[in-house]
Amino acid sequence: MYAILHSHQLRYTALCALCATLFGCATPGTPTVGSNVQYGDAKAVEQVTNEFGSTDLQTIAESMARSLAQSASGYKSKPLVTFADVKNKTSEYIDTRSISDSIRTQLIKSGTMRFATDIDAMQNQTDELTRQNNSGLYKKSATAKVGKMQGAQYRIEGNITSIVKRGGDVKDVYYKFSLIMTDIEAGTIEWADEKEIRKTSRR
Repeated sequence: MYAILHSHQLRYTALCALCATLFGCATPGTPTVGSNVQYGDAKAVEQVTNEFGSTDLQTIAESMARSLAQSASGYKSKPLVTFADVKNKTSEYIDTRSISDSIRTQLIKSGTMRFATDIDAMQNQTDELTRQNNSGLYKKSATAKVGKMQGAQYRIEGNITSIVKRGGDVKDVYYKFSLIMTDIEAGTIEWADEKEIRKTSRR
């Protein structure tokens, strides 16, 4: 009996080794692709380089969304806001649209603000209104009517800047992300905040 059990155990071990060779090792619940690619934690701290990365984007978006939500809590009703471009004033490529999208998503989820169509999406909005009203394909009673869009009360805009210093084998990068919210009718700045990040690396 012992010999039979030992034989089965050896076969099981060999089978596990073969599976690991063919499909790669993976932590339970973590999907893998082929033998060389494995999914990781999207929220894990990124330390590959000291250039702008996913951790910086998440840190900035969470900080700005939290500050904006706290500011909006003082309004009697949810402010209707539009997002203007966030200008990249650094020397590297940064997808600032992705940052503003993350901020907007978090604010919508929190239920503290409403967002009007921004400049980048306005062409799609007007194209859809034109298609519904001028193509002749829709019942007049069921179309979105022209002239019913709501104008934003506030505009959010900002920029990201950086200062890069090198000394010997050390590289120091300082980022500052700034946002302001302006009352469109009055032209007054109603909220402003910034987030600073410093990263240092050695060669």
